Amino acid sequence: MFVTKAFAQEAAQEAVEAAHGAAEAAHGAEGAFPPFDASTYPSQLFWLALTFGFLFWFMSKIIVPRIGGILEMRQDRIAQDLDKAHELKSEADEAIAAYEQELADAKASANEIGNKARDAAKTAAEAERQKIEKKLGEQLAEAEKRIADIRDKAMADLGEIATETTQAVVSQLIGGSVTKAEVTKALKASEGQEKSNG
Repeated sequence: MFVTKAFAQEAAQEAVEAAHGAAEAAHGAEGAFPPFDASTYPSQLFWLALTFGFLFWFMSKIIVPRIGGILEMRQDRIAQDLDKAHELKSEADEAIAAYEQELADAKASANEIGNKARDAAKTAAEAERQKIEKKLGEQLAEAEKRIADIRDKAMADLGEIATETTQAVVSQLIGGSVTKAEVTKALKASEGQEKSNG
């Protein structure tokens, strides 16, 4: 059995070598590589021209217009986006300008309100000060009047006290009693003398 298998393998290998040799012989008989074979140039040139023409027509009629349309569409979209961006930028600039104007107006209004409030507070404080000064002036006048009354009363009492004191001193010195009328008369005479000397 081993013999037949080995013999079969050798026979198969010889058959492969024979087929390979026949292919080489057939190839050698044909000659050169087919694209380089001069006898096939006319058919190759025909198919080359036909294929090139078809591809040129296909590119120019189908592919290039589609690519051109896509590029044009993209260009239009870019132009629209740029226009929209310019429009949005101008709107943003207008919004910023309006915001800055409103901010300036608000600051001016706040300053005006502050000035009005300060002026109102100043006016109210001035009115309150004048009211207090008037009240203090009235109280001062009243106090001066009371002081004058007290002084007048004290002066009147002082005359009487002086008269009584003089009466007591004279009574002690001369040993007799002096009347109030006599002391008053003497004091008035001395006051008149002082005024005439002064």
